Amino acid sequence: MNIFRLAGDMTHLFSVLVLLLKIHTIKSCAGISLKTQELYAIVFATRYLDIFTNHISPYNTIMKLIFLGSSFSIVWYMRYHKIVRRSYDKDQDTFRHYILILPCLILALLINEKFTFKEVMWTFSLYLEAVAILPQLVLLQRTRNIDNLTGQYVFLLGAYRALYIVNWIYRYFTEDHFVHWITWICGLVQTLLYADFFYYYFQSWKNNMKLQLPA
Repeated sequence: MNIFRLAGDMTHLFSVLVLLLKIHTIKSCAGISLKTQELYAIVFATRYLDIFTNHISPYNTIMKLIFLGSSFSIVWYMRYHKIVRRSYDKDQDTFRHYILILPCLILALLINEKFTFKEVMWTFSLYLEAVAILPQLVLLQRTRNIDNLTGQYVFLLGAYRALYIVNWIYRYFTEDHFVHWITWICGLVQTLLYADFFYYYFQSWKNNMKLQLPA
């Protein structure tokens, strides 16, 4: 554990808390892509198959439980909560997210660090997480006007992965044999997908204007 890894974890946690705050207090999921949330639920479910068999630390286990529980609870709220689900913009959230799943699974079967079930599923979760934000970004481009909590949620998601890249760079220079090409490439792709959003987020903050993405 180092300061960059901890900062990344906390940023990721804050992003989840911001989204849960929006859902619980405002009773709204407007501007949030259910497709992206479903992909994240799959990501965590396949990444943390070892949650009860491979104990690293209490911190690690607690974080796994938080991300697993929060991802499925968000999907449940958006699909089934009688008030929250009314604010879901199904007509705009039309990205065919299922087309991302099979290519990621095939890639995980072909390119992995070790051909075991858990390792393939872990690799699959990396590939899928790298592109899981796509439905959310497409939805934001279509709706254009983005409320503050949604903007902060997406920004924190992107910042979490960017901080993890800094963590990997730090570990590469301070630890022996720290080389994980699959993780690094997936993290870089994921961060690059946020580049356009980051630009307009900082522009809106700099000019004290409402965040808008070009169509």
